[in-house]
Amino acid sequence: MSTNDLDPLTVALQALVATLGQDSRARRLLDLTGLTADELRERAADPALLSATLAFLESHEPDLLAVAAEIGRRPEELVAARRLLDA
Repeated sequence: MSTNDLDPLTVALQALVATLGQDSRARRLLDLTGLTADELRERAADPALLSATLAFLESHEPDLLAVAAEIGRRPEELVAARRLLDA
């Protein structure tokens, strides 16, 4: 899949759901961002939050690989999605 075919919002939302689906990853995301669960729910569609979620995954390769596999994507697609969201 080329980045031209990549919908970064969809990829990032899938990654956010997968991140929140694993308790230790979810807690670490909340701890590192300082967000509460309520704030996260309110901002779930915010491109800045989605980009931060992907950056969070990029910063810890085991999480990046696990989430990419869980959502049926290549890790490179998650990285590309973050770059597109940041553009």
